[in-house]
Amino acid sequence: MVKNDEILNQEEQHFAGAGRVYYFDVVIESGKGAILTDVDGNEYIDLLASASATNTGHAHPKIVKAIQKQAENLVHYTAAYFATSTEAKLASELVKLAPGNPDDWMVVYGNSGSDANDAIIKFARGYTGRPNVVSFVGAYHGSTYGSISASAVSLNMSRKIGPLLPGFYKVPFPSPDKRLVNESDADFVERMFAAFKEPFENYLPAEETAVIMIEPIQGDGGIIAPPAGYWDKVASFAHEHGILLAVDEVNQGYGRTGTFWSFEHFGLKPDLIAMGKSMASGIPLSAVLGRREIMQSLQAPANVYTTAGNVVSAAAALATLDVIKSEDLVAQSAKLGQVAQNFFAHEKTQFNFIGDVRLYGLNGGIDIINPKTGLGDEQATNTIIYNLFKNGVLMISLRGSTLRFQPPLVIKEADLQRAFTIIHQVFEDFVNGKLKEPNGRHHIGW
Repeated sequence: MVKNDEILNQEEQHFAGAGRVYYFDVVIESGKGAILTDVDGNEYIDLLASASATNTGHAHPKIVKAIQKQAENLVHYTAAYFATSTEAKLASELVKLAPGNPDDWMVVYGNSGSDANDAIIKFARGYTGRPNVVSFVGAYHGSTYGSISASAVSLNMSRKIGPLLPGFYKVPFPSPDKRLVNESDADFVERMFAAFKEPFENYLPAEETAVIMIEPIQGDGGIIAPPAGYWDKVASFAHEHGILLAVDEVNQGYGRTGTFWSFEHFGLKPDLIAMGKSMASGIPLSAVLGRREIMQSLQAPANVYTTAGNVVSAAAALATLDVIKSEDLVAQSAKLGQVAQNFFAHEKTQFNFIGDVRLYGLNGGIDIINPKTGLGDEQATNTIIYNLFKNGVLMISLRGSTLRFQPPLVIKEADLQRAFTIIHQVFEDFVNGKLKEPNGRHHIGW
């Protein structure tokens, strides 16, 4: 790891730690498909897909070619003032991804998922004339001031940087740890929906609420979905009170969950959709899809950014959609997701430190617990992912004690099975006390 250490030593002199959640002492040099290579030539099976930003894998030839072709012609001219043919074509393709009639939808561009969620807040307030925003505990909507005000997944997203924006309210998310012993799905849904309504019944006027922001499947909160019927109740409440329903698909969209959008699992009909990450296969680009009348409620420069809709990013986004369709990656996610479900479910029967297992397509959260207490075990999780890394599998954690399983959707089944073999061996070695403790320059994880 000589070159890795040299580069990291150099970087540490100038790079502020607030800009990275540290895991392993590695410098990524290149990638192909689902395989990464560091600057020392070590290879890793990628089970993270750059935080679900490279669903089409690394250096996909179609996407590389589209980027090269566009860059030879024009690298950038701001869409804040002038259109480009590539960006215009992308807009016409994106509205086709929305439910219903494409003509009922419009799009605006941004640079990241964070500013996409900021845009949702702006348009929701502009359209409704209402100030308040409701989101969920465990949500990660981004790191700009609007999106971070809607987030509730880490104290370091509010510590020392408050006050955050006013008018934001959090309600509990129906995560598995909230369920009572032997509580049925129906009873759990009713109890959690009662908790959702409590603010509206006591101090938060529904008629002053602009939008409810949801991750249909929470990403950084642990890859968690509520039981069937919960989102129906939330959506009905929103529509009954004239509140917009916005879905954040930045992490879970673009085929990640075995459907193109995660909200399709629940039959939701959102008013606004945020996307980013895999939208351009990792090239910076985001967008918001919204119903036409909502998107016409604001005028420029309410949501203008110099590099939003960058023409190279737009070319990459068009190529990404082509790859997802031509290679049937949504079906691939569903198919290999079932393989992964079977593997982790079997591992749960073998190892008592594996708690809840949640898989939605190639997208999973696997809880690592202390068998004596049933509580999440951060130290055990860090030891496991560190040893996976040392054995050539790149996987990180969520919220300290959940394994984050999000490989590129193009991963070959043989590589997936190779990763599973390594994971199983690391699990066995953990039980037998054979694993090395993490040895890096920083604490692992959030």
